[in-house]
Amino acid sequence: MQARIGTLGIAMMAVLTLAACGNNREPSLMNLRSSHQGPDEFGVLPTKPLEMPKDLSALPAPTPGGKNITDPTPEADAVAALGGNPRRLDESGQVPTGDRALVSAASRYGSQAGIRQTLAAEDYEWRKDHDGRLLERLLSVSVYYKAYKPMELDQSAELERWRRLGIITPAAPPSGEAQQEVK
Repeated sequence: MQARIGTLGIAMMAVLTLAACGNNREPSLMNLRSSHQGPDEFGVLPTKPLEMPKDLSALPAPTPGGKNITDPTPEADAVAALGGNPRRLDESGQVPTGDRALVSAASRYGSQAGIRQTLAAEDYEWRKDHDGRLLERLLSVSVYYKAYKPMELDQSAELERWRRLGIITPAAPPSGEAQQEVK
């Protein structure tokens, strides 16, 4: 009887081990669960309030599938919230004339075509390789911070590196020596 239970235990462990070897599933590092199945409050954009135009004859003809005055405009709203002028946004997707110098300065060392897709693929492979151990996956333990720990920036060391180069860092706290002198 005990031999049969031992054999069953070994068989069960073998099945669990083989199941853990399969890595065809989507890596989930955060393992966040919602307590309810409601709408995503960040995915729902409210419409703008309806307004009565001053002249009804000046209204444009309706265009099915076209833009509406009350449609949400998150890009323009973000520009306005940050103090910019939302009317300066270029609807064609081209870089506005006033920003071309900024874009050329930012891309002066070149830019790689398809960088977003390349980074997404590399991050997917990283997440697959650092998806946690068997028990962490079975118990839905969040391993996000542990997986990305090697990529973490040491803020203090970076600040000291900038200071050694003589670069002024006015928004950073004073150095440890200066803090000791104040006390």
